[in-house]
Amino acid sequence: MSYVDLARDEGGAILTGGKQVNPDGRCADGWFIEPTVIEGLSHDCRTNHEEIFGPVATIMPFDTEEEVLGYANSVRYGLSSTIWTENLSRAHRMAAKIESGIVWINCWLLRDLRTPFGGVKDSGVGREGGFEALNFFTEEKNVCIKL
Repeated sequence: MSYVDLARDEGGAILTGGKQVNPDGRCADGWFIEPTVIEGLSHDCRTNHEEIFGPVATIMPFDTEEEVLGYANSVRYGLSSTIWTENLSRAHRMAAKIESGIVWINCWLLRDLRTPFGGVKDSGVGREGGFEALNFFTEEKNVCIKL
C-alpha cells in the first residue's frame, strides 16, 4: 500500500484498484491488494523504478520507439519485459535493444523450462534452466596429485 501512496505523492492518478483486500478463510492473514492501474507518473519516479511485487501497473504514453526504450532501459532492474504489438518487425527490433533477461512478445510468463531464465543489471545473477544452469550451479575444482 505504501507504493500506492507513493504514486499519489508523485502525482499519479489511481484509475482502478489501489485498495487492500481482506479475504475470509485460509487467506485471512495475508497481504492482498486489488489489481491497480496508475497513470500520470514520470518515467523516472520511484514508483516506476522500484520493484513493487504486486498487481500494480503504470501507464505512460510515448511517441517513439526510442522514447519508450529509454524508459524501459533507465531502470536498474532487468529480469523480464513484455512487448505488446501487431508489428513483428518492431517486436524483434525492440527485443534486441531492451535490457532484460527475457522478453515476452504478446504474452506473459510463457516459458519453456529447457531455456535459460535470469535477469540482467540488478535482477539476479546467472541463469537457471537449460544448459546455462549447469554452469551456474557447478563449482569447478582442480585436484592435482603427484605420485
